[in-house]
Amino acid sequence: MHFNIHAVKAIYFYELSRFFRTIFQSLASPVLSTSLYFIVFGSAIGSRMGEIDSVSYGAFIVPGLIMLSILTESVSNASFGIYMPKWSGTIYEVLSAPISALEIVVGYVGAAATKSVILGTVILCTARVFVNFSVAHPLVMVAFLVLTSVTFSLFGFIIGLWADGFEKLQVVPLMIITPLTFLGGSFYSINMLPPVWQKITLFNPVVYLISGFRWSFYGISDVGVVASLGMTLVFMSGCLAVIWWIFKTGYKIKN
Repeated sequence: MHFNIHAVKAIYFYELSRFFRTIFQSLASPVLSTSLYFIVFGSAIGSRMGEIDSVSYGAFIVPGLIMLSILTESVSNASFGIYMPKWSGTIYEVLSAPISALEIVVGYVGAAATKSVILGTVILCTARVFVNFSVAHPLVMVAFLVLTSVTFSLFGFIIGLWADGFEKLQVVPLMIITPLTFLGGSFYSINMLPPVWQKITLFNPVVYLISGFRWSFYGISDVGVVASLGMTLVFMSGCLAVIWWIFKTGYKIKN
């Protein structure tokens, strides 16, 4: 099967151009809000707290805050990117064009994931202004950054196809993604919880993402890095399966 790279590039660069046209909302706003977290939790509160696993509290929360932004923005960018063509009716032009479902997904999800990687990189650089930290395994850090961005962009793509109103675009990020991220060890180690809650927390998929990402920084984790990588790939596979079913059946697209 011939891969229509020109169609993919058209979708990809169109979505990226929208990102740069709204650079303040797309990049400056999440960076500013994350910087406030660093000031409040990293500098103000962190200076009065002890170390966690021999890492200062301000440095400990850096991976969690980056993940918080990446998960939220990946879902938001991908869902909005595919919902707008549905809302305006231009999705039918895309579906009738000589472009496969795979190429559509690569274009939209690739653009959303690229935005998240850019955002994560900017926040990582911004964090150096507020706290000192090191990256013990930079290649693993980049791998988790890209995998997480792609996985949750796929998840956001599903939400964008499922949503039939702007309200639904906000429900999942606000009511599910953000709470799971806060409860997934962004600001603490799950080893600090009572034994019962430690076991319950392991059912939260975000725990594995944050734990693996934190390991790439400091070599410490609440869950093994292999388990973290495995859970990320399982979630990605699940999203791909759902997207395949949506395009196969035409659910929320053709009917």
